[in-house]
Amino acid sequence: MSVQKSALEVDICIIGAGSGGLSVAAGASQLGASVALVERHLMGGDCLNFGCVPSKALLAAGKSAHNMETAGRFGLTAVDPNAGAGVDVKAVRQHVRDVIAGIAPHDSVERFRALGVNVIEGAAKFTGPREVEVEIEDAGQSVTARRITARRFVIATGSSPFVPPIPGLDKAPFLTNETLFEYDDPMAHLIVIGGGPIGVEMSQAHQRLGVQVTLIEKHRILAKDDPEMATVVHNRLAKEGVNILTGCNVERITPDSGDGITVHLDDGQAISGSHILVAAGRKANVSGLNLEAANVDYSPRGIVVDRRLRTSNKKIFAIGDVAGGLQFTHVAGHHAGIVIRNALFRLPAKAKQTAIPWVTYTDPELAQVGLQETDARAEAGDIHILRFPFAENDRAQAERDTDGLIKIITAKNGRVLGVTIVGPHGGDLIQPWVLAVEQGLKIGAMAGAIWPYPTFGEVGHRAAGSYFVPKLFTDRTRAIVKFLSKFG
Repeated sequence: MSVQKSALEVDICIIGAGSGGLSVAAGASQLGASVALVERHLMGGDCLNFGCVPSKALLAAGKSAHNMETAGRFGLTAVDPNAGAGVDVKAVRQHVRDVIAGIAPHDSVERFRALGVNVIEGAAKFTGPREVEVEIEDAGQSVTARRITARRFVIATGSSPFVPPIPGLDKAPFLTNETLFEYDDPMAHLIVIGGGPIGVEMSQAHQRLGVQVTLIEKHRILAKDDPEMATVVHNRLAKEGVNILTGCNVERITPDSGDGITVHLDDGQAISGSHILVAAGRKANVSGLNLEAANVDYSPRGIVVDRRLRTSNKKIFAIGDVAGGLQFTHVAGHHAGIVIRNALFRLPAKAKQTAIPWVTYTDPELAQVGLQETDARAEAGDIHILRFPFAENDRAQAERDTDGLIKIITAKNGRVLGVTIVGPHGGDLIQPWVLAVEQGLKIGAMAGAIWPYPTFGEVGHRAAGSYFVPKLFTDRTRAIVKFLSKFG
């Protein structure tokens, strides 16, 4: 096998073609910079191929199955997917792949090359503070070692599933989010290890599609969310049939006499199932980059960056999951804009660390922005908590979708500190509250706005209005009204 060498010099080299890397590449190229984009696997990264897109497509299929099963609430004839009616496993998986295929052209090699980006398909490793080398195989016949030098580098390699060191797991044919959506065979009993967003979403989706699901979490599910609001999701999943086991650890995994497996817990329980999904967190993709050669500091949590997303080598930036912060596609997109301002315009832009929303796309959805109750009390001391349930919202009543509530936390002066919504369309309903938290708006601004009727969003309006009830409906105001009425 022969090895050929070639060199490329650019303004900015991006390693990783996920959401953040693609955003930097497109923006920098259209602003006139010369750009190299290196990707060793799939364009679009985890979000398009294994994460946000396929998981939401599968959740949509599960919701449709649930609507079929619960159609009786509208006076329609229900169909039970748990009896196998209407669920074609291969067709559902093909639906997921079709959704990916529909979005993929936007992230494709062809599109980015048309934008003027030098797209290089291969694995990059640093050979110095301002140089990487990419090995490119040509149909197994020869290897091209492409040397790239750049004025600035952006590491956007993302994250991958963390596989815990559970005895016996290495001998079990377990799934992760990287393999789940390509699995076309029927499942009888899926055991999910991990109660974070991925584990919870996939538990509900599969249960609704006729699979028996057991969800195991050593703490509580959705541990990073408000406990009161996460309980609403917990109760819905349990009501739909998911067997949720919390407060227990997986000790070991053993094969069954047939094709199944048994998961042994530290409380003595033994759960037998047909498949395992490991959803026990994520790890930053730093392996193979040879970061030492670039003088870039990193840890198991990811690459160390400052507020401007610069690494210990100030010519190299890290964005998205690999930077060790919140692991969301929209955070990676925000990081991309920060890097472009720093790397191309030399502006000292800093990444936001507050008012960052996140959503778990269960049904009901759980959305959060700003401070939760415990942190708000620690920071602001005297706070107000406003709640309003979807059960008292007319649109929710009309659609028979009344689980959940909005919870608003304000400072003593009415400034909005944080909001959590658990309910229908929570991810969409959180958006005006992101602006409220970011801009430091007071609750009066939200209460004074006109909200259309009948919408789910009115839960926020009603909750905001409740802030003023104790001050408005008092003996003093009644006395004022009575006094003014005397003057005709």
